[in-house]
Amino acid sequence: MVTRFTSRFFKTVVAIFVTASSFCFSQSKKDSIETEIIKVDVYKKNFKEILPAQTLSGDQLERLNSQSVADALRYFSGVQIKDYGGIGGLKTINIRSMGSQHVGVFYDGIQLGNAQNGLVDLGRFSLDDIEEISLYNGQKSEIFQPAKDFGSSGSIYLQPKTPSFKLNKKTNLVLRLKNSSIDLFNPSFRLEQKISDRVSASFSSEFLQSDGIYKFRYRKKYPDGVVAYDTIAKRFDSDIKAKRFETSFHGTLNNGSWNVRAYGYLSDRGIPAAIVNNRFDGRGQRLVDENYFVQANFRKKLFPKLETQFKAKFAYDFTHYIDTVSSIKIQNQYIQREIYLSSSNIYSVTQNWDVSASFDFQYNNLDADLVNFSYPTRYTSLLAFATTYQWKKLKFLGSILGTFVHEDVEKNAKSPDKTEWTPAAFLSYQPFDSNNFTVRAFYKRTFRMPTFNDLYYTMIGNAFLEPEFTNQYNLGFTYQKSFHNQLFQNFYAKVDGYFNKVENKIIAAPTGNMFRWMMLNLGEVEIIGTDVNVQADLLVGNVKLKPLVSYTFQRARDFSDRNETYFGDQIPYTPWHSGTFSLMSDYKDWSFNYSFMYVGERYDGQQNNIQYNYIQPWYTHDLSIQKKMNWKNHQFKASFEVNNIFNQYYDVVLNYPMPGRNFKLILSFTL
Repeated sequence: MVTRFTSRFFKTVVAIFVTASSFCFSQSKKDSIETEIIKVDVYKKNFKEILPAQTLSGDQLERLNSQSVADALRYFSGVQIKDYGGIGGLKTINIRSMGSQHVGVFYDGIQLGNAQNGLVDLGRFSLDDIEEISLYNGQKSEIFQPAKDFGSSGSIYLQPKTPSFKLNKKTNLVLRLKNSSIDLFNPSFRLEQKISDRVSASFSSEFLQSDGIYKFRYRKKYPDGVVAYDTIAKRFDSDIKAKRFETSFHGTLNNGSWNVRAYGYLSDRGIPAAIVNNRFDGRGQRLVDENYFVQANFRKKLFPKLETQFKAKFAYDFTHYIDTVSSIKIQNQYIQREIYLSSSNIYSVTQNWDVSASFDFQYNNLDADLVNFSYPTRYTSLLAFATTYQWKKLKFLGSILGTFVHEDVEKNAKSPDKTEWTPAAFLSYQPFDSNNFTVRAFYKRTFRMPTFNDLYYTMIGNAFLEPEFTNQYNLGFTYQKSFHNQLFQNFYAKVDGYFNKVENKIIAAPTGNMFRWMMLNLGEVEIIGTDVNVQADLLVGNVKLKPLVSYTFQRARDFSDRNETYFGDQIPYTPWHSGTFSLMSDYKDWSFNYSFMYVGERYDGQQNNIQYNYIQPWYTHDLSIQKKMNWKNHQFKASFEVNNIFNQYYDVVLNYPMPGRNFKLILSFTL
């Protein structure tokens, strides 16, 4: 088996390298990379964030037994992941129960878009090229940013790695191979090249293949507690074959920087079907994706008090949905195009007072081969004004965002033009002479436009839907302290209580024919919750220990219709309690990681909180061990992981079983 995989590994790496290299050089005039090492900020260096982010970076990401960005985000508090099982299954995120469409996902500083359904599949972003993942509730404390960054209820920032060269090195190359018991074959490489003292480039490529077949236990009980059936079965339709190519260029200027990045992702995967009526075989549904984008950023300090930046992006997404097995044969194709331009400026009025203005323009277009399709085009303009002010130990950030939307369609009715202004205010205060303890609060109002599917999907869309609004209230504190102690070195705690209200919630309702549904503004959801994050650094002899704990309590209740039986019930798939615990330890060249994840009781997609819809809590235990070895100036890493140690059967989404116990081997070599 080892010989077979070794052969496959080198053949695939060579093939990917040749193909990717030709792609890279043929695109070199327009391809790109990300923001580089040098940041030229007008900001005062002592102006810390009013709302600190939850962050995972560097070695932490490598050690959390995570295959994709979605897997890593599970370790943040206040987050719910919808995972339909396997490597190829759809994975989306929901922050504080406000809905996946209210989450902005930013890659290298520019938002990833999906005007068709508003969802970003986080499963397609590998951790191999990610340097840091940050999660913000509300928004960044930074005001020197595009207008779109002010427009989400919660934001996730994925920061790709930037080239870094030690001593006199001009080239870095990392080869990596992942193999798991779910027939995973995942080779990748990353090449970094120093072109001059001011310009560097990187190129990375990845191939992922898996048949997606894994065993699971399927156990069902009747409402009275009697076991209906209990069996061991195999999961099908979770196969995937995917390729990712990414290239970037970074440069520095006098008092400025620039970068360009190009990204391509191609996948062919099965769509896992729900396990219902004791049926375990595959259903033959497939999804073929092609996602490409090119984006650029330019940043420069024009005067001692004035700095400006420009961002631009073009994205092209092709989706082919295939269902040749069901009674209704479907072969639908969709093409999305996006053009995005942004200009941001910040002016430092005084040492403690900054003001900024940003303007964004975005063009979205959707084509489809559906009958009587509307062929919508959306023009969105965003204008944001913001200010930060610091007076002694009090910090304030205020912003207002104007959003102006105009749409055109070739057929049927079009959505009316929209104009909305949404404010936000953030405060932080240090009540003691010590800087260890900080109290903070914020209020933010946001809205999200209905997606193209909401408005124009054949026989379902409603062109006159109103936007969804969220009102967020947050009060919390942060405590951090370093100790001059050989055992206990650092301690950090962050606690937040919050109240969110979602208005005009968009829902799908049947019209008497199960093949014809209608989109309506009916929903109103109120969420009360608490997020807790605690971590520490300890040193026991030569062993470094880093425990991390996160906990979330949420009561998210549906107040849409007083006449419904589910009025006041917990909304589907939102647990009252959830949390994680991780322990990372290092001893010389060895690393060990243990992680525990718990999701409490909740109810499925049927809105009533009754016993029939009840879903039991689930938890998993994961272990990994890593060894680093140096050979001359090169480094070799070997990591072995055991996931779901106790082979627990669980569903994140009901009837979409997750893998039981599985193993993974990761080998990497740095030249």
